[in-house]
Amino acid sequence: MQQVRVQAGLQTQQAGNVEIGVDGPVDARSPGSGLEQGTRRGPAAAAEPLTGLAQRLLREGMVSRDALTEALRASREQAASLVACLVSTGRGDAGRIAVAAAREFGVPALDLDAVDTDPEASTLIPADLLRQHRVLPLVRRGARLFVGIADPSNIRALDDIERQTSLRVEPVVVEHDKLEARIAGSIRAQDAAVAAFDFADFDPEGLHALDDGNDPEFASADVDDAPVVKFVNQVMLDCVNRGASDIHFEPYEKTYRIRMRHDGVLSEIAHPPMALAGRLAARLKVMAKLNVAERRMPQDGRIRMRLSPDRAIDLRVNTCPGLFGEKVVCRLLDPASVETRIDELGFEDEQKRIYLHHLARPQGMILVTGPTGSGKTVSLYAGLNTLNTPDRNIATAEDPAEINLPGINQVNVNPRVGLTFATCLRAFLRQDPDIIMVGEIRDLETAEVAIRAAQTGHLVLSTLHTNDAPRTLTRLVDMGVKPYAIASSVSLIIAQRLARTLCSACKRPVQIPRDILLEEGFPPEEVDAGITLYAAHGCNRCNAGYHGRTGIFQVMPVSGFISRIIMDGGNAMQIAQRAAIEGVGDVRRSGLAKVGRGLVSMEELNRITAD
Repeated sequence: MQQVRVQAGLQTQQAGNVEIGVDGPVDARSPGSGLEQGTRRGPAAAAEPLTGLAQRLLREGMVSRDALTEALRASREQAASLVACLVSTGRGDAGRIAVAAAREFGVPALDLDAVDTDPEASTLIPADLLRQHRVLPLVRRGARLFVGIADPSNIRALDDIERQTSLRVEPVVVEHDKLEARIAGSIRAQDAAVAAFDFADFDPEGLHALDDGNDPEFASADVDDAPVVKFVNQVMLDCVNRGASDIHFEPYEKTYRIRMRHDGVLSEIAHPPMALAGRLAARLKVMAKLNVAERRMPQDGRIRMRLSPDRAIDLRVNTCPGLFGEKVVCRLLDPASVETRIDELGFEDEQKRIYLHHLARPQGMILVTGPTGSGKTVSLYAGLNTLNTPDRNIATAEDPAEINLPGINQVNVNPRVGLTFATCLRAFLRQDPDIIMVGEIRDLETAEVAIRAAQTGHLVLSTLHTNDAPRTLTRLVDMGVKPYAIASSVSLIIAQRLARTLCSACKRPVQIPRDILLEEGFPPEEVDAGITLYAAHGCNRCNAGYHGRTGIFQVMPVSGFISRIIMDGGNAMQIAQRAAIEGVGDVRRSGLAKVGRGLVSMEELNRITAD
C-alpha cells in the first residue's frame, strides 16, 4: 500500500513511503462516501448516479458498478460503511480503497503495519466507542487526537470522539482489515486490564446495591457491562473488609488511580486503565441515582450496599468535574466498624467522668468540635447510646444518619426539599423531646434554634468545625449568636482528633534526647522520671506499624469564669488561658499522655496536632 505521511508527528517507516497528490482538498467531514444516496430499493436504486468515494472507485477501475450498487444497498440495510461492505465481501482491495479514500477526502493515509499506536492515546477512547464507531486512537499531539478510520465520512464517529475526549479529532485513513484487527486487540487489552484486578476470596454475587439505578431515567446509560460492575464491587468490598472510611476514584491526564483512606491516611489500591474512567464514573452515578448525563456540575447521592442478609452499609457519593474527567469520592458508613461505647473511645478517666456528668444533666448544650473525619459524630453516638433508655424521647437530625440506633428517632435532612437542620429542630420541639442531636451547626438559624432548645429544658448535642474548644465559643459569636445566649446554654465543649495506635506486636522503643522531649511539650518532671517512647515498625498483622485509631480529646466545661469572658466579649486566647488555669489541657497535652504510655508514636501525634 502506498502511504501518505501524517504531518503532525506520527512516526512511520520511511522506506516505501510515497507522497500521494490529492485531487483538490475535500473536507473530511463532508458527505462523499456514497452513503447519501437515499433509501430507495430495487432497480431504481441501481440506476442512481454514484458520487463521492463510490464514483472515484468506479472511475479508477477498482470496483465494478454492479459491485458498488450491491455494496451501497448492503450498507443501507446493515447501517455499515461502504468500505466495510466492499472489503468484507471481497469486492474490493482494502489497500487500494484506503488510498482512494485518502485522495477523495484530502486526509493522510497510514499503513498500520508500519507504526505502533501510542499507549497514552489508546486509553482515551473506551471500548464501547471502539465497537460502535470502528475507529482506533493512534497518537495525541497537544489538543489534537489522530484516529485511524477506514471511512472518513463517518461524521458521527468523529463528533462523538471529540465529545468524549474534549480534543480535536484528526482522521487518518487506514486499511479496513488491519483496522478491524487492531480494534479487536485494543478491546481485548482493555477487558484483560479490568480482569487483572481480581481480589482474593471475593464473590461478586454476594454484593449488590439496593435500588441501584434501575429507574427509566438511567436506563440508557451503557455502563452495565460485567467487567466494570465486577470491578466496582471488588473495590468496594475490599475497602469495607480493610476498614476504609473513604474511596477516591481519580482520573488524571495519563493515569487513573483509586485510593482508600484507612486510619485517616490515603493509600493507592488500584490503577485501572484510563479508558475506564468514564465507565467507572457512570457506574457509580447509576448506583447512586445521579444524573449520568450531567458531567459539568458536582452531584451528591447515596448507595446502600447489602453485604449479607443481615448486614448493609451506606455510601455517601460525591462527584466533582476535573480537568480530565469526574472524580468520585465515596464515604463508607459501616455501622459494624463504629464503636459506640464511651469506654472504647480513648477518653482519659477524668475526661470520661466530665462527659458522663454533663450527659446526665437535664438541659444544656454539649458541642463536639474538630476537623472532618475526626470522629465527632461517633462521640455523640456514644453519648446517645448511654442515654438511650425507655423513659427518654431522643430525636436526631443528621446528614445522613451513620448508625441505626434502635429506640432513637433519626431523621436524614434533605435540603433539596426544604428539610434542613433548623426545620427538623422546630419539628422536634413540637414532639415532646428530652434529648436532641443536631448533626452539625452550619448556620445562624440552626444555632439559634438549638440554643433556644437548650435554654428551654432540653439536652442538645451537636458538632462544629473548629480546631479547639475555646475557638468554638468565639465561632458561635462570629456566626451571629448573642454572647449571653452562648453563656447561658453551652455547658461542655469537646475538641478531638483521631490518632493511629501503634501495633502492639511490632512497635519498637526509641531513644530521644531530653531537650527534644522538652521541646515536644513533655513536663520536665516526667522526662526526669524516665519515659519510654515507641515508633512504628511494621509486621504482617498491621498497616505500616499501626493498627486501629484512638481519640485524643480536650474536654472543657464552660465554667462561670469562662461564661463571664464570653459575656465581656473576650477572645479565644483569653478563654484558653482561663481553661488552663482550671486544669483543662489542650489536645496536644492529651496526646502526649498517650505517647508516654506507648499507645501513639510521637510522629503520629505531630502529624495530627501540628499547627
